[in-house]
Amino acid sequence: MSAAGSLLVAAPLVAVPSLAVALRPARPDTVAPLRLAVVRAAVVTGAFAVLTVELLGALRLLTLPAFAVAWLIFVAATVTAAGWRRRRAAAPTGFGAARDPAAVRARLADRWRTAGRGERLLAGTVGGLVLVELLIALLAEPNNFDSQTYHLPKVEHWVAQGGLEFWPTAIHRQVTIPPGAEYLLLHLRLFTGGDALHNLVQWAAGVGCLLAVARIAAQLGGGRRAQLLTAFVLATTPMVALQATSTQTDLVCAAWVACVATLALDGLRRRAGVGTLLLLGAATGLTAVTKTSGLIGVGPLLLLWGIGQLRLAYLGGIVRGADRDRRAGARVDGPARPALVGAGRVGLPTGGADPVAPVGADDVARPAAGGAPEPPGSRAGGVARTVAGSVLVVLVALLVVGPFLAHVQAEFGHPLGPPRLRESIPMERHDPPSVLVNALRIGHTALDTPLAPVRAATAEAIMAGARAIGVDPQDRAITFGRETFPVPAWYPDEDRVAFPLAGALALVGAALALARPARVSPAAAGTLRGYATVVVTAVALHTAMIKWQPWGNRLLLYALVLAAPLAGIWLDSLFRRRLASGSESESRGGSPAAPGRRSVAVGLAVAMLAGSALAGVLALSYGFPRRLVGAGSVFTTSEWDTRFLRRPQWADEFRAAADAVRASGARRIGLVQQNDNWEYPWWLLLRDADGRPPELVALQSVLPDRPPADPASTDAIVCTGTRKVCADLVPAGWTLTWRGYVGYALPPPR
Repeated sequence: MSAAGSLLVAAPLVAVPSLAVALRPARPDTVAPLRLAVVRAAVVTGAFAVLTVELLGALRLLTLPAFAVAWLIFVAATVTAAGWRRRRAAAPTGFGAARDPAAVRARLADRWRTAGRGERLLAGTVGGLVLVELLIALLAEPNNFDSQTYHLPKVEHWVAQGGLEFWPTAIHRQVTIPPGAEYLLLHLRLFTGGDALHNLVQWAAGVGCLLAVARIAAQLGGGRRAQLLTAFVLATTPMVALQATSTQTDLVCAAWVACVATLALDGLRRRAGVGTLLLLGAATGLTAVTKTSGLIGVGPLLLLWGIGQLRLAYLGGIVRGADRDRRAGARVDGPARPALVGAGRVGLPTGGADPVAPVGADDVARPAAGGAPEPPGSRAGGVARTVAGSVLVVLVALLVVGPFLAHVQAEFGHPLGPPRLRESIPMERHDPPSVLVNALRIGHTALDTPLAPVRAATAEAIMAGARAIGVDPQDRAITFGRETFPVPAWYPDEDRVAFPLAGALALVGAALALARPARVSPAAAGTLRGYATVVVTAVALHTAMIKWQPWGNRLLLYALVLAAPLAGIWLDSLFRRRLASGSESESRGGSPAAPGRRSVAVGLAVAMLAGSALAGVLALSYGFPRRLVGAGSVFTTSEWDTRFLRRPQWADEFRAAADAVRASGARRIGLVQQNDNWEYPWWLLLRDADGRPPELVALQSVLPDRPPADPASTDAIVCTGTRKVCADLVPAGWTLTWRGYVGYALPPPR
């Protein structure tokens, strides 16, 4: 990495904190203001990164100098905005506004000192996992299967051609799958000249998910312990831990969905201003341009936000925060403790309710008895404002995702791509029996465990039940490709690992939030029930719209992130009631163990949390394809072998073919491959000594208006997959050499 590249890599590290200062909320009753400021900064930075790629791509300026200028302007603007905000604030408050580093350290030390042992254990576990993930992300080379096929080749094509126009390819996913995460990777690729920092995009997204779900837990009435439990449940989920060191895109999508969720929940307490509307629209657009399945979660969230805004418009939009603070405070015994770091205000003792969390309908002020009713014109104006705000959210989202949709529309005549894409993943049958069978299969794979007899018995029961109601459990209309249900999904593999513990906790939390929200979160019962309804709706829509597939757990990651606060809130309420009942029994001279059923539930919950911690540690230690110890360890495996841990037998074959092609002096090289073949190794092996990308041209194309190159116009041909397909494209007189999975062809010597 050059010195200039190192400086540019630091640009986001300067821009995001500066934006967090500039965009920190001004209202004193804001829930977790520091985390909200970080969410706002992340959304603005993500929108800037995506729109920069689209603008410079349209100008064919996807070059390091152009990106350097864009980032320098952006950083200068964010630093200026932060300075202006500091000067404008007469009396800065909150953790994010502290000017004295010593004061910041003192606050952190105080919050750590006042935390209980359990809270310290939760926070330490989450922090330790995040740091280990950062280490792996920095040490390991990208080796995700899909990244070798289409995620990273996208980036290399953009760099090679300097623009975003589509290219002839046999791998349709290189041009049809939304490229939002790859847009972020493109910035790092141009800054560094390689892929050394590519894993950091998903790592940062993982951190963003943890911050967002902790804030959501606070918005749902959870105190410090509930927020820590939420972060713990999510951080220890193997799928999250493994994807945080990867170049997949699911965590990036989940992070944008979580941003929409926390911004939408704010809309249940107060009317949204223009800034919030812009942020909601940008986060929605970022979700759409990253992974369209994330919109299944965003849609119900925006609907909840719209209902909340209409309700505020009808009732006057005034939240009695002060009265609620007094009511919540009256329920708490003992001294107050600081809230979770970043909450920005005094919290409650362990297990207490957060006095600034949103609550239900009773928190919206109504006209006093005998007072003047709300003017009808005011209500009509509030409704009109909500409708206009909703339109603005949609327009901003289209501004972010619209350019990509326009590319796809122009190429395929449909904004969602060719029929092959539109029919392969979405459900093609929507009758209730088929949806039920699909939901059961998705649930079976998501909750899979290492207990083979249990897996086999439940799978057989699902298939027998499907046949009994007239549905083929392997029906292609509800099953992706040629895959066959069931498949083992318990092994810690980033592409398919199940989440039985986190999933079970989330299911229980959702059920109780719907059935008994006041018992789970007394201070925010209405909000909790509404949020749980959104999460359940999103999962139901997912099972009705997305076919079962062996890798379907990845697609559910956004739903798991949304559901994590429900698990944290419920667990906290369980522990709170157990402690309260124990204290009451002791005060009456009775036995603390009297409530036996509650003790059993607490014991099971503690066991599941311990199992979650163990699962997270084992996923990072032995997970695949990046691990700390054992065969394939990031400490003992070479760079090249790490890239091929998925298919180690291919490593020497790629290298031998590339060496022969380079030795021939070829510059224009033809590609022959099938839809799921690895293309990225060619971009690495066939670069010039100075790092310039090779001229790779496809000899097959699935794009109707992008014909493939003539094989005779190339200097050499490299092939993967099937020898016959390659041989059919090699010109007469050329020599074809084949080794297992990889082959190459060279013209006769001149």
